[in-house]
Amino acid sequence: MTVLASRWDMPSTGTVARTDAIERLLARRTAALDALPAESVPLDALAGRTLAADVRAPRDVPPHDYATMDGFAVATDDESPAVVGEVFPEDEPPELADDEAARIATGAPLPARTDAVVKREDATVTDGWLSGPELAPGTNVSPCGGTAKADEVLFDAGTRLAPRHAALLRDVGIESVAVHERFSVAIVATGTEIHENRQPDRDSEFLAGLVRAWGHEPTIHESVPDDPDAVCETIESAAEAYDTVLTTGGTSVGSADHVATVLGDHDPLFESVRLRPGRPVMAAVVDGALAVGLPGKPLAAHTAAVLVARPFFTGEQRLPSVTMGLAHRVEIPDDDREYAVPVVFDDGTVVPLGHADSALSIYDEQFASGLVAANTRVTTADGIVLTGRSLAAGEVVETVPYRVLE
Repeated sequence: MTVLASRWDMPSTGTVARTDAIERLLARRTAALDALPAESVPLDALAGRTLAADVRAPRDVPPHDYATMDGFAVATDDESPAVVGEVFPEDEPPELADDEAARIATGAPLPARTDAVVKREDATVTDGWLSGPELAPGTNVSPCGGTAKADEVLFDAGTRLAPRHAALLRDVGIESVAVHERFSVAIVATGTEIHENRQPDRDSEFLAGLVRAWGHEPTIHESVPDDPDAVCETIESAAEAYDTVLTTGGTSVGSADHVATVLGDHDPLFESVRLRPGRPVMAAVVDGALAVGLPGKPLAAHTAAVLVARPFFTGEQRLPSVTMGLAHRVEIPDDDREYAVPVVFDDGTVVPLGHADSALSIYDEQFASGLVAANTRVTTADGIVLTGRSLAAGEVVETVPYRVLE
């Protein structure tokens, strides 16, 4: 098989910001999901799965107003009602006449007419007549349909479900949901030194773990040497057999970087992302399958995977963060790039891991993304600080914990 000259050999127009790359991947995700068949899964198997259809509430939940406190169900228009009867959670709501109230337990349905609950400790019953503070309607009451209204959309199609969502679905009476089948994902490491066992494959196993954590099914393929025909054949055959292909290595502009050529000869989405470490990462559609070319250096591959590729698999692009002070100054090279600085948490501060004053000395004050990208010890970091400028010691920074990305 002869590999044609890449369209990316021409002047570059495909380097994009990380947010732009994510938008293109999310658009591709929609098309990829639409091509997958649906299946029904029980609630204990919904975690990480993506809905194939909207989920609607089959009925009002709760079906009645109910008490959120132990006390007395009252109509707020009544001044001093007579206490008649008692209501428990398993009861049907009783009928009450005007100027009547009922003892009520937490979780019990309110009788018709009543619209508030007087807390037990705020109530006084004298000779069967109730007195207590004035209440506004709805006090200590969870309203009918407060959890869900009949036919209300609870989750849109395309939503990736989490374990906690099973509680809501069970509460409204739904026992299973229709989800898309998982993406099948081929993981291919490239590089003669890896193929010949002169260097270990440091990337494929953690990528498989990420794909699995994101709710899909990874398969690690045999590595490929730096041969243009072998790289082309492997990527194209994987694209025929799998929904998605992740490669590592071969994405730069050297004579042995054939992944860039193969992806450039298909339907590129972007050729590079302004992110360090994490360059160069690229994506293309190959015979209908998304192929993402990740760099070969471990931390670069991981950074590109969690900050660029992850939204395709999860549909989530938010980066939840925590705010802490930075222990040491980090100088960022003056160019148009976004930098992901690995940090460890230390007693309310974040320490740039790799900084000369950290437990792993790789750089002084100026962040060295290439050295960080190649050092697997940096995987012990707790999170990353995303920045496009230098950061001062003591500055309050937003840190993205790795646990929300993996």
